[in-house]
Amino acid sequence: MWRQFSCLKRAHYLSPFEWRTCYNLGLAHLTMHQYASAFHFISAAINLKPKFAPLFMLLGVALTHLEDPTNAKQAYEQAVAIESDSPMTYLNYAIMLFNSGDKSHAAEQYAKFEIVPPEKSPK
Repeated sequence: MWRQFSCLKRAHYLSPFEWRTCYNLGLAHLTMHQYASAFHFISAAINLKPKFAPLFMLLGVALTHLEDPTNAKQAYEQAVAIESDSPMTYLNYAIMLFNSGDKSHAAEQYAKFEIVPPEKSPK
């Protein structure tokens, strides 16, 4: 995994305004449970490509692990506002709401997850 980090860090150094590099670094940091670093790179990617819903979903995941449910909820809401047919956004949003104790709203989001066709995935 560290070789991938090294390649991504080099790519980020060579092209700091490439949103895909920031996106992939954010994913890599989420995978390694480095949530503050993931937040940093995902936020940078959002600044570079603000209309890409999966970035806001990943931001919500990072904020959930950083124990900031208020801002995580805002990130999920923004992801849904941009792209309302992403099942993964609804699923992650429902899990976050359930774990933070908002079971009724979590059930609503889970119901939306079940409605969206499974073959539809983030672009």
